[in-house]
Amino acid sequence: MQPADGTTWPTFDELDDATPPGTSWAAFGATSGRGTVNFITPREVAAAAALVKRGVPIGLDYRINRFDPFPSGLRGAAQHHVFQNNPLHRDDYLDSFYLQSTSQIDALRHIGHPETGFYLGLSPEQNDAHPELLGIHNWGESGIVGRGILLDAARWAAELGRPLDVEASVSLSVADLEAIAAWEGVSVKPGDILILRTGWAEHYLSLDEDARAEFNRRNASPGLAQKREMLCWLWNNRIAMVAADNPGVESDPVVDSDFVLPDQPPPHRGFNHNGMLHRPLIAQLGMAVGEYWKLDELSTDCATDGVYEFLLTVKPLNLVGGAGSPPNAIAIK
Repeated sequence: MQPADGTTWPTFDELDDATPPGTSWAAFGATSGRGTVNFITPREVAAAAALVKRGVPIGLDYRINRFDPFPSGLRGAAQHHVFQNNPLHRDDYLDSFYLQSTSQIDALRHIGHPETGFYLGLSPEQNDAHPELLGIHNWGESGIVGRGILLDAARWAAELGRPLDVEASVSLSVADLEAIAAWEGVSVKPGDILILRTGWAEHYLSLDEDARAEFNRRNASPGLAQKREMLCWLWNNRIAMVAADNPGVESDPVVDSDFVLPDQPPPHRGFNHNGMLHRPLIAQLGMAVGEYWKLDELSTDCATDGVYEFLLTVKPLNLVGGAGSPPNAIAIK
């Protein structure tokens, strides 16, 4: 598939011949920290702008501290301090603001792979020494603008009479994604920003604090299947970014994965990413990933007007070296 600027991208199978195998680093250039966002060309941006028909903006970010207690238990709530220099002045700042504690987008320096390192082959030491290479500012400086498509798995499954179990690790296959797109009447195009709704966030936030704390001890969520064919589908369709309303885009915990590394001990602290799609998706393909997005209003709007495509703007913080950021995402229809 060849974009308008004449660039020819390798197929996913052709990435097996890359160095190291399965990586996109050479395709985008050895110094590009933008990864798959490079799939969005000016032509795609202009076409996406033409999708605005009603002039209706829909915010896709939850409020800061909305996920408290945080599902992983590793990110506390931010403390908001407001002060004044005189009675007619107000200023403020945040303490302990975890940039991935609510709706968020992962920078490419967020997750590494045990065999190939971080994106572009950076070792943990190189990732620390050169935060500018893969930091969130690579997307924050100009933002990510393109055609968004909503694949509403929750509404689709409910319509079929088999609602998604939002408290289970249900894996959505490539066939499922294609069936959802067909049900909605939306096509997948190069440079798309794919938004997946599972209903997980809406369910989680409907629970009271005690119920959330209890659920966190057995946390599970539906999402993308951890299969090679999923990586192939995302790459060959030139998906620039994938985001969802669940904790990791993919299903969790790992049940049936093509990416489990045998005999790998779990980390002494933090989440065990062995077998997760996160590793090859971010560290090897360089794909932008969003999590905990607010999709209830967008879902209702798309179901009402039958239009599942829209202009989407994403403006992460322009923070050099940031490992993540709120997406500041807006769908405009």
